[in-house]
Amino acid sequence: MILITVKFPIREDRLEEWKELSRYYVEHVTAEPGNVFFEFSESVHEPRTFVCIEGFRDDAAGKEHMAQPHVERFMREMPDIVSAQPQIIYVDAEEVDGFGPMGEIQPRG
Repeated sequence: MILITVKFPIREDRLEEWKELSRYYVEHVTAEPGNVFFEFSESVHEPRTFVCIEGFRDDAAGKEHMAQPHVERFMREMPDIVSAQPQIIYVDAEEVDGFGPMGEIQPRG
């Protein structure tokens, strides 16, 4: 599985554009056959910074993702929306195929 985490710092005056573009992007990425998961969350520590975590089945699925028109739109529009260069972590984790249960925490009752 390809695991990617990206931090996107967003300009305050472009938050509405970000919300629209990120909704569009999530909708299209999660429809890709090779996508395992895709989420955006707002950082607790960094105002107007959104963290993306995404998983793709394998390298081929990741390459197919990058060839999609919604990726081209996202990459074209984001330079006007970010306040600084996004930071990324990219991991090729062959032994992982998605989220699994966390052993340390389970619901009570």
